[in-house]
Amino acid sequence: MVTIAPEPTPDADADLLLGALVERARGGDMHAWARLYQDHWARLLRHVSYLTGDVTAAEDLVQETFAQALASLIRFDARAPFFAWLRGIAMNIVRKHWRTRGRRTRAYTRIEAESGLGLAANDPENNHLSRLRAQTLLAVLDELPEHLREAFVLCDLRDMSTEDAAQELGISPGNLRVRATRARARIRVALTELGWLSPPSGDSP
Repeated sequence: MVTIAPEPTPDADADLLLGALVERARGGDMHAWARLYQDHWARLLRHVSYLTGDVTAAEDLVQETFAQALASLIRFDARAPFFAWLRGIAMNIVRKHWRTRGRRTRAYTRIEAESGLGLAANDPENNHLSRLRAQTLLAVLDELPEHLREAFVLCDLRDMSTEDAAQELGISPGNLRVRATRARARIRVALTELGWLSPPSGDSP
C-alpha cells in the first residue's frame, strides 16, 4: 500500500516562505529584507496606530521599528514568530514615544478621558491636579508587563472590540479578556496604593 503525503497547507507554505525570507535577510540579502518590510508594514502600522491614536506619528514609529529590527536581525531567534518580534520592538518604541514632551500631554488627556477607571472628574479650576492624575495612570500603565499593557491599550484606550483586539494581538478572545481583566486589576491596585482611588468598601477597617 502506497502512502501519499498530504499536500502542504497554504499556511504551511506561507510559514516556509517567511522562514526562508528571514534566513536570507539575516544573511545580508536586502531584497529579502525589502520583501519582509513590504509584507509586514501595513499590519504593524495598524497596530501602532491603535496604540498611539496618531497615524502620522505611527508611520514614523513603524519606520524606526524596522530600522531597529534590521540592526538586530542577526540576533532574531528564527523559532519565534517574526511579527511578534517586530511588535515587541514597536512596543518599546511606542513607550518612549509616550514619554516625549507634547506627546505625553496628549496621552494624559486621552487616558484620563477614556480609561473608565473611576478617576475624579476633571476640575477646570485645578488643571495641575488633573494632569497629575493622568500622569500617574500613565506611569502605572508603563509598569505593566507588555502583554497586559497592549491588551489594556487596545481594549480600554482604543476601545476596540474583544474580537478585533484579539485578532490584532494574535490571541484568542478568551485570552484577551483575561489579559485585559488582569491589567485593569493591577492598575486599580496601583492607583489605590498611590491614593488616587479609594479602596473597595470591603477593605475598610
